[in-house]
Amino acid sequence: MTVRSILSGIGLAFTAYLAARSLLWTLPDTVERGWLLIAALVLYLPIAWLWILLPTRRRAVGVDGSMGDARMTPPHWAVALALLAAVVVPNAAFAAVSEDGRAQPFVTWVIGAIGALMTVVMVRRRPIVAWAGTAALTVSSAAWLGPLDALSLGLVGSLVWVAAAQLITFALDRVAHDAERLAELQQAASAWQASQSGRQRERRLHVQRALHVAGPVLGRTIETGGNLRPSEKNAARLAEQSLRDELRSPRLLDEGVRAQIDAARRRGTIVMLFDEGGLEDIPAAALQDIRAELAGIVEEAASERLIIRTSPHHEVAVTVVGRTAAAGAGADEDDVDLWREIRRPH
Repeated sequence: MTVRSILSGIGLAFTAYLAARSLLWTLPDTVERGWLLIAALVLYLPIAWLWILLPTRRRAVGVDGSMGDARMTPPHWAVALALLAAVVVPNAAFAAVSEDGRAQPFVTWVIGAIGALMTVVMVRRRPIVAWAGTAALTVSSAAWLGPLDALSLGLVGSLVWVAAAQLITFALDRVAHDAERLAELQQAASAWQASQSGRQRERRLHVQRALHVAGPVLGRTIETGGNLRPSEKNAARLAEQSLRDELRSPRLLDEGVRAQIDAARRRGTIVMLFDEGGLEDIPAAALQDIRAELAGIVEEAASERLIIRTSPHHEVAVTVVGRTAAAGAGADEDDVDLWREIRRPH
């Protein structure tokens, strides 16, 4: 059994109790048109129970606490029935008796009954309709009983019910909005924690890779006191360049790219990597394709120098430029003999 079913049961029982009071004619001699009392009862109960049992679904609450439009509010025909009851039921009950019987409980039940109906309408997120129906009840009861008598015979209670329902509904919407906001913050915190854990794992991998590359060279350097053979000096130079690549452009590298860059350097090519952003938002599968294409370009390159840069351009992910010294030119002059752009995936 849910809270909604319990509240619906209480609402059905309460409205039935209010309606049953119309059948206890304490002063039957004042009843001039009894069929109007029965008609008011027959009109009221189905409409009240319809609003209590009418299914709805949850409505989104705006960031500013205002009610959104995602919830299915009661349809217009139900609104029309509620306003019809607010206008017809009180006037029918008061018109059914003489002036002496208008203050009797079997007549004034309509004040509490319409107040209860408008309270349900307010809870169903129809505040304008609820206050319009309450205003109609106020005008009718004041016209038939007089303002002071209407207030003393239940009108104050009806007004308080509707106002309290509006305040409670607004408070519940604020609580729902705060709960949704808290859930969003929790999701953001979880995502941040996951990203931090990923970065920590990535840093550990970089450290392990650095130790794998530089560890033997450093150990050999310490062992020989810095007196390395030419081949060992070359290995140390390659290790230093590999470490620089790991620091400068980790998102460009995978095992295939590392292998091709290392092979190019062993052929005598100077390879420089620069990460200038632009690869952060690329999915892992697309980034793998970019790295595979980059490895192929480096494998086929015959330039003396390769400059590989990431690109923040919206269409280009990576540019590869190859330069070779021009024949007969100075040491600082060379020609561009390779220009390749790796396109950003769409």
